[in-house]
Amino acid sequence: MYPNKAEAPYAKSAPPPPTSATPFAKPHEGQWSSGLCDCFEDPSNCLITCCCPCITVGRIVEIVDRGTTSCLIGGLISYAMGSVGCGWLYACTYRSKLRGLFSLPEAPCADWLVHCCCCACSLCQEYRELQYRGVDPSIGWEANVEKWNREGLTPPIAPGMAR
Repeated sequence: MYPNKAEAPYAKSAPPPPTSATPFAKPHEGQWSSGLCDCFEDPSNCLITCCCPCITVGRIVEIVDRGTTSCLIGGLISYAMGSVGCGWLYACTYRSKLRGLFSLPEAPCADWLVHCCCCACSLCQEYRELQYRGVDPSIGWEANVEKWNREGLTPPIAPGMAR
């Protein structure tokens, strides 16, 4: 359409298009920010999740539960349930909670089926979704709240009680 970049509507001399006032507003609200099989978008998380999924589960649990369940407790519960073959069951409940927080679709299929068949992929997708929404699961809930307060941002997951 624009064979020469200089003819593009936002060439170097023109300012970029306006963005949303809030840093956490996302253009694809109500949709996953990445696909189920996009694990290598974050190779370090992919490696951690494949080697020790309980770490990723613990991080997701702490953020989704707004700090009421620590990463350690979430990880230990995941490990204990995983040792009897039911770790995916615990993790899928947090996929459902995460979807509820951000009004995400139950895609590509039911949460329990995604976790049962592709647990590592689903955990990586959930972790990436939190990052996309402005959360750093690796530092925990309290550190994220401090970061948001320091930067004067409204948290993408509101602190306090949830239904």
